[in-house]
Amino acid sequence: MTARLGLGTYRCLDVAEAALMAASRGADWVDTAPNYENGRAETSLALVLAAYPDLHVSTKVGFVPPGARRIGVRAGALSAEDAEHGHCLAPDYIAWQVARSKRTLGRVPDLVFLHNPEHGCREGEIADRLYSAFLALEEACAQHTISAYGVATWRGFSSGLFDVPSLLELATKAGGPNHSLRAIQLPVSLVHLAPLAQSLDGQGPLVDAMDTGLEVLVSAPLHGGEIPGFVTSDLAELIRPGSTPAQAALAVVASAPGVNRVLLSTGNPEHWRQAADAVGQPTLSPDALQRVIDVLGT
Repeated sequence: MTARLGLGTYRCLDVAEAALMAASRGADWVDTAPNYENGRAETSLALVLAAYPDLHVSTKVGFVPPGARRIGVRAGALSAEDAEHGHCLAPDYIAWQVARSKRTLGRVPDLVFLHNPEHGCREGEIADRLYSAFLALEEACAQHTISAYGVATWRGFSSGLFDVPSLLELATKAGGPNHSLRAIQLPVSLVHLAPLAQSLDGQGPLVDAMDTGLEVLVSAPLHGGEIPGFVTSDLAELIRPGSTPAQAALAVVASAPGVNRVLLSTGNPEHWRQAADAVGQPTLSPDALQRVIDVLGT
């Protein structure tokens, strides 16, 4: 499997500029959320998506943009408590927000991720929260408000709150055997190596997703830009001779079994060029990946 580089917009200060840069250099996917760029990310993307109709887009539902909180309460989609909390996966809010995202983006999003469903979730509640949200997302698919959905999580898999089989079980319960759960998104990087280590043992979310046909989008592959600062030249040479620290780190992520897309947040054309070159190289062997894990641990 060869991963592709996509634009992640979480850390982009100017989402439109970054998206234009990436799309003009061959990117076919941009990932965003209503709360990114201080609540302006989807609006910023609309003109770019119109100019590049083949550019795929995923957005999210969960975190409530500050500018939408009063509007959501007035519309009856949000309770005052959820607006105050700033995160909501209630069915009424999901329906309202995905319809709003479709209007703002100017098209039906290819994917809508539940955004950190573990956020503020009390023990024992996650299954009910996910099932209720999946029902709302299946309805949105039936109404052609969205094309498909997924789960984007920071710690849901690593904490054991859920796994791919449980997500698929809940999706089947909500939408039947032809449900529209299509993808997962999670962090994999040199500081989040556990999913990679598990995959080399034939276990974990990456392998489970690959075995069941779910797309895997990787977030934070450079851990917010911090990783190149601690990758030594010796480590970079061990990973892929001649690579920069950033390229070596991205090569590990892109070589992880099951990974389809590596989401990089950047508006810098040179950073994008170097990243695309790293991701486009042949994947590292399992032995090479194991050596990295042996050096760094999980």
